[in-house]
Amino acid sequence: MSPTRIVLPLIIGLAGFNAAQADFVGLNIGAYSWSPDIGGTIQTGSDAKIRLDSDLGYSDENITGLSISLEHPVPMLPNVRYQTVDLNSSSRTTTSGNIQFNGSSYTGTINSTLDLSHQEIVLYYEMLDNWINIDLGLDLKMFDGEVGINNNRIAIDETVPMLYLSARVDLPFTGFYVGANLQQLSLGDNSAEDTTLLIGYESSSGLGIEGGFKTFTLDLNDVGDLDTNLEYDGLFLNGYFHF
Repeated sequence: MSPTRIVLPLIIGLAGFNAAQADFVGLNIGAYSWSPDIGGTIQTGSDAKIRLDSDLGYSDENITGLSISLEHPVPMLPNVRYQTVDLNSSSRTTTSGNIQFNGSSYTGTINSTLDLSHQEIVLYYEMLDNWINIDLGLDLKMFDGEVGINNNRIAIDETVPMLYLSARVDLPFTGFYVGANLQQLSLGDNSAEDTTLLIGYESSSGLGIEGGFKTFTLDLNDVGDLDTNLEYDGLFLNGYFHF
């Protein structure tokens, strides 16, 4: 059974017990910067695994994105968050070994592309909304990227549904808060996880800033003849305005 068929009835059922519905429309607009280390492997067919660090020369990257959230008082309809994630990296390296990718062999100077850029639509309900905030919902990650070496490329065009859980605890009378976000999927041999730990501050005017540590892993098997075992992890900083 698909995660969507499991998660959606759970969310709707829990939402029926939610006594803390917001009584106004809220909008949150933000921009973030993330500096992860990149590691893991890619593989096509029966070719040997390619290590992103030692074989292709990937190390760290600077990633930016935008987000907008809309919360409303309409019962049973989920709140919505939209986010862009620019996971587009490239590398140029020289190898003395033989790299096999998508039916071809490469040696010497190699230009590679690792583009896991995607858009996210999160549909969620506020289960608690006071000094403790808990949101539960469904995160749809829509990938539109590619993995390639030189001009030999494999497109990644997948929509991955993930369980979404967000928790935030406000520290009384300070404007500071701590929180965590978790998106997760496990379906057969494929899995993904997106975890964020953060601390932030929001002023009385709605202007806020938060930072912390974010990890994203993606294990795909036989998606367009491509297997991935990828991990991005590093510090992030997010600025936003909430009104």
